Amino acid sequence: MSLATQWLTVAVMLVSGLGMGVVFDGYRVVSNELKFPRWWLPMLDIIYWMAAAVVVFRMLYASNNGEVRAYVFLGLAIGVILYYWLLSKTVIALVKWLIEAVRAMIRLMLKLLDWMIVKPILLLYKMVIVIVGFGTALTIFLLKIVVQLVRPIWLLLLWLLRPVTRPMGRWLKPQWESWRVEERLMKGLSAVKSRWNQWFRREKR
Repeated sequence: MSLATQWLTVAVMLVSGLGMGVVFDGYRVVSNELKFPRWWLPMLDIIYWMAAAVVVFRMLYASNNGEVRAYVFLGLAIGVILYYWLLSKTVIALVKWLIEAVRAMIRLMLKLLDWMIVKPILLLYKMVIVIVGFGTALTIFLLKIVVQLVRPIWLLLLWLLRPVTRPMGRWLKPQWESWRVEERLMKGLSAVKSRWNQWFRREKR
C-alpha cells in the first residue's frame, strides 16, 4: 500500500471520527430535549454504534479496500478527540437552536391554522346558531300573530257553520253508536291485556 493511500485512509478515518462525534452529540441532545424514555437510550446507543461501524467500514473499504491497520484506529481517535475538543459545544448549541427553531415554526403553524381555519369555522358556526335562533323566534312570533288574527275568523266560520254541523252531528251520532267503536276498542284492549298477562306468567314460570 502506497504512502498516499495510507494518508488518505488516515484523513478519511479522521473525518469519520468527526462525523461520529457530531451524530452522537446530535442524537443525545435530541433525546434529552424531546424527553425520550430512559429505556430507549441503550437501544439507541446500540443502533448508533452499529450504524457507525457500518459507515466506518464503508469509508475504510472505499479508501484502502477495507484493510485494517493501526493508523485506521489512530485516525478515528484523532477525529473524535478533535471533535470533542473543538466542535462539541458548537454542535450541541446548533442542534438546540435547530430544535427551538422547529418548535417555533410548529407553534407558528398552529397559530396560523387556528386563525385561518379554526376560528373562522367557530365564528361561522356561532353566526349560523344566532341566525337560526333569530329565525325560529321570528317564526314563532309571526305564527302567534297569525293565530290571533285568524282566531276571530275561525270562530265566525264555526258560528256560520253551526246550522250545518249540528244536524250532521245528530246524523253521525247514531252511526257512531251503531259501529260500537268504544266497545270494540275496549274489547281489543282487554284482549291485548289478557294476552300480555299470559305471556308474563309463562315467563315467570
